Amino acid sequence: MAAKKGSLSISSENIFPIIKKWVYSDHDIFARELVSNGCDAITKLKKLDMMGEYQLPDDYKPAIKVEVNPEEKTLKFTDNGLGMTADEVEEYITQIAFSGATQFLEKYKDKTTEDDMIGHFGLGFYSAFMVADEVHIDTLSYKEGAKPVHWVSNGGTEYEMEEGSKQEVGSTMTLYLNEDSLEFANEYRMREVLEKYCSFMPVEIFLSKANAEPEYETIDEADLKDDDEVIEHIHEDAKMEEKENENGEKEMVETEPAKEKVKIKKRPVSLSDIHPLWTKHPNECSDEDYLNFYRKVFMDYKEPLFWIHLNMDYPFNLKGILYFPRINTEYDSIEGTIKLYNNQVFIADNIKEVIPEYLMVLKGVIDCPDLPLNVSRSALQNDGFVNKISEYISKKVADKLSGMCKTKREDYEKYWDNISPFIKFGCLKDEKFCDKMKDAVLFKNLDHKYLTLKDCIEANGGTVEDQNAKTDDQNTENKEEDKTVIYYVTDEIQQSQYINMFKNQGMDAVILGHNIDSPFITQLEQRNQNIKFQRIDADVTAGAKEEVAEEEKEAFQKKSDSLVEIFRKELGNENLDVKIEKLKDENVASMMTLSEENRRMQEMMKMYGMNGMDMGTTSTLILNANHPLVQYVVEHKDSENTSIICKQLYDLAMLAHKPLSPEEMTAFVQRSNEIMMLLTK
Repeated sequence: MAAKKGSLSISSENIFPIIKKWVYSDHDIFARELVSNGCDAITKLKKLDMMGEYQLPDDYKPAIKVEVNPEEKTLKFTDNGLGMTADEVEEYITQIAFSGATQFLEKYKDKTTEDDMIGHFGLGFYSAFMVADEVHIDTLSYKEGAKPVHWVSNGGTEYEMEEGSKQEVGSTMTLYLNEDSLEFANEYRMREVLEKYCSFMPVEIFLSKANAEPEYETIDEADLKDDDEVIEHIHEDAKMEEKENENGEKEMVETEPAKEKVKIKKRPVSLSDIHPLWTKHPNECSDEDYLNFYRKVFMDYKEPLFWIHLNMDYPFNLKGILYFPRINTEYDSIEGTIKLYNNQVFIADNIKEVIPEYLMVLKGVIDCPDLPLNVSRSALQNDGFVNKISEYISKKVADKLSGMCKTKREDYEKYWDNISPFIKFGCLKDEKFCDKMKDAVLFKNLDHKYLTLKDCIEANGGTVEDQNAKTDDQNTENKEEDKTVIYYVTDEIQQSQYINMFKNQGMDAVILGHNIDSPFITQLEQRNQNIKFQRIDADVTAGAKEEVAEEEKEAFQKKSDSLVEIFRKELGNENLDVKIEKLKDENVASMMTLSEENRRMQEMMKMYGMNGMDMGTTSTLILNANHPLVQYVVEHKDSENTSIICKQLYDLAMLAHKPLSPEEMTAFVQRSNEIMMLLTK
């Protein structure tokens, strides 16, 4: 073939600035593109063999070899795929894909900073110019009589093509790295890049360093393979150990037989697992397989709770594994990692168009060859098909969880505390997911037993049928008194006084201690118009207090007025909300209540950074008229001890309600010491 020179069919003033700008943040992506091209070439050659249009050699082993050369500042990608003829190099390389460079420039001329350039219109190969000043191609086509081709371009408009010297079918891309990209001539850096993008490519990938000192390993001779290069034969004598025989005499006994070993050149190890776990049928995978895969991919040695294996061929091809990790919700980040692949080629982590937002707390892999990728292979067209994939993933997760709740309730309850934030977040974000999960959302009660919403409603005197009937009737006026109240606690330690009062009344409550619970119960109330969630310290329930006899009401009112006046005076707060009740539990002297509406208003203001604003959301101090300390205050309002008792009762009530401020806690501790000193006198 005669040497040929020419110009690329697209101006480098246009194309190469676009490529180099695109790569600025992810300039290691060229490795994925070149390896992917090699995989495609190998796949096509194997298909030709299957169709009878080409016969592969008996010893054919598909592979991609990557060689770094720090001395020459080069990087080579070699595949044994179908190769190219001179005409094909002309068509696919110099013309930058016959599908139309003009169309490419017109579409992307105003988007040079977007992550959507490489991998379309034949530009996968041109990603090499992100890191190279000059690129050489040496290729030999599988076609009978084909001649090798050598192609060179320095990233400008000019190229040269002539007959090459390649002897084996396939292609080699040699990159002469620019000064800013010499890191990729480092073996360890290149290994990191290949493991990032190519760990599960369908072809074995081998990395080597040019002119490196050979490495050796010793193996049993029985394990020797035909292509192993034997350096030395090694005979290992049997291992002997002195032991006593049946007669008590010591003798030498063989513990390990003699071995014939060989020293060989170290076998290359592929960086790619060509049959990743997600490509297998779930019936072929053991629990240990799933756990090993999880540890390998996510470097997380806390075992996941459980997993979902996605395996779908219709109406689109999608496979994957989603893991539910153990989350320490107090300390760990709840954001997970879901890796997206296309035909085992890594695309990106956590692509929100494909993965519903609430599933981002999971860890896993999803491989969807049918995804409509745009030019970069790392961003997606936001179309209806992608939405269907997202909906399918969400549906499969909901089906798995609701199925576990029905058929493996004991296991599901063990997982619940870990997975509940994720499920509640999903319910808040996705109505369809919420509908599917409505009977699989659990609530832990004060005895740490798990209840469904239906159980909670029925335990509080309502029925689900009543709820549904009232909710569906749009003409029903939903009065507060008609609603079934479900009581809850947010902190079992902080609210222990209220919990004890509830238990003494034979009442129950559910534990809702996560930040997401507040918006979640608001959503539940909106979806179930005739239920109401109320924290147990929102008010004093009727069962916790005694009715004041008719003949005592006047005297009780005078005592109440006197107590209100005393406490406001001693606490220096004329607006203090004080309420006197006759509580059945005589061990409780004082307590605080805050209406549910006011509490939620406070939480909302805190969420929006408005917690310093005074919206009138004050607590109410409840005093137990049956308690001796409260009676003492009424009867000895002029005593020198009255002030200290009032302040202590207030702080004790507040402590059981919420944490004191630093100043309040300091005063409380000092006052407690004073009270103990009084006992010593």
